[in-house]
Amino acid sequence: MYPLGFLDAPTAADPEVVHRLPSLENWLDYLIELGASGLALGPMFASSSHGYDTIDYYRIDPRIGDTEDFERLVEAAHERGIRVLLDGVFNHVGRQFPMFQQALREGEGSPAAEWFHLFWKGEDREPEYEHFEGHRDLVTLNHGSSQVVDFVTEVMCHWLQRGADGWRLDATYAIPAEFWAQVLPRVRERFPDAYIVGEMIHGDYSAYVAQGQLDSVTQYELWKAIWSSLNDHNLHELDWTLGRNNEFLDQFVPLTFLGNHDVTRIASKLTDQQHYPHAVAILMTVGGTPSIYAGDEQGFLGIKEDRPGGDEQVRPPFPQQPDDLAPFGQQLYHLHQELIGLRRRHPWLTQARTQVLHVADEQMVFRSAWGDDALVVGLNLSDEQVTVHGPGGTEVLAGNGWIDGWETVGLPAHGWAILTA
Repeated sequence: MYPLGFLDAPTAADPEVVHRLPSLENWLDYLIELGASGLALGPMFASSSHGYDTIDYYRIDPRIGDTEDFERLVEAAHERGIRVLLDGVFNHVGRQFPMFQQALREGEGSPAAEWFHLFWKGEDREPEYEHFEGHRDLVTLNHGSSQVVDFVTEVMCHWLQRGADGWRLDATYAIPAEFWAQVLPRVRERFPDAYIVGEMIHGDYSAYVAQGQLDSVTQYELWKAIWSSLNDHNLHELDWTLGRNNEFLDQFVPLTFLGNHDVTRIASKLTDQQHYPHAVAILMTVGGTPSIYAGDEQGFLGIKEDRPGGDEQVRPPFPQQPDDLAPFGQQLYHLHQELIGLRRRHPWLTQARTQVLHVADEQMVFRSAWGDDALVVGLNLSDEQVTVHGPGGTEVLAGNGWIDGWETVGLPAHGWAILTA
């Protein structure tokens, strides 16, 4: 979840502490009932606006609360067996970050200036500086600086000491892997069980995980292939990407997803809502660590727009209590419960390798297996009932398909099925 939006915090920084964070405790039982076992929190630290322009890494953003609120939330989560993942924005800082302001005051050659990539043009002019993807309010850190290495190490350990169970590393793809190779061994020396996952949109996933010594990275390739294959009625794309996912699983377990705070909601991305169950079925039956962006389990709509404030639709406020949610999403909520429950009953799926048994533009049957355990999944995107090659299915566990002989699976128009194998 994205806390600033979820908790309806103001969009601009406010020094007054408002204790919004405790209301997240109202959602922990909902999380358990859904079937999830972790809570991944978006940026939590004091910032100028959206959380990714951090100004104080040691302070909970006063718009949502304080350190005591955070520690109580973590304690309440741990009492329920829920692990808590924090969002580490370590590629860049906000312009009001004290060290950046100090660098501007003290000038070229100062110790503070070594934290950044600054280009001085004269004493009377502010230096140019590297910034993140065209956003001048996001000042890129110098990851070759030992001071930055030490700082990030201490920030990560500080919040792990206060109960966090791991970190999502924001914009990992923009940070040299060598930086994490210096930071993470020091973090793990003190917190060996911490889970570290990097945000990788593009690049060589496996090489980065190995070089940076991360546990995992986000699987954007699978995210794109799922909605794109369903929209285009081209399951050959998914076939190719499942092969790629197998290759990643030989090196690490990727973090898989259908949505997050940076992309258009999956319900808005799909051109045919009949295929929403297909997307969830794929996510929950292929190898990886699946994650759900809060609201997707209810079918929330929201389009990411390429403009200032264009994230607002995908980062909406939530009610104080789960019971106050509108009833329209109950069907999808129960679908998520069913398929998360299926996955939890087959925990080997985390490591499962996928073999495509049959693929056409609008039909696919694949087998997910690990050791002696296996499931068969059938998908049909067409307007017609079909019978497809799907050997090994012995019982329908979920979906609306049926076993049509030892070697075939029957699927209704726009149907799907998960079967034992």
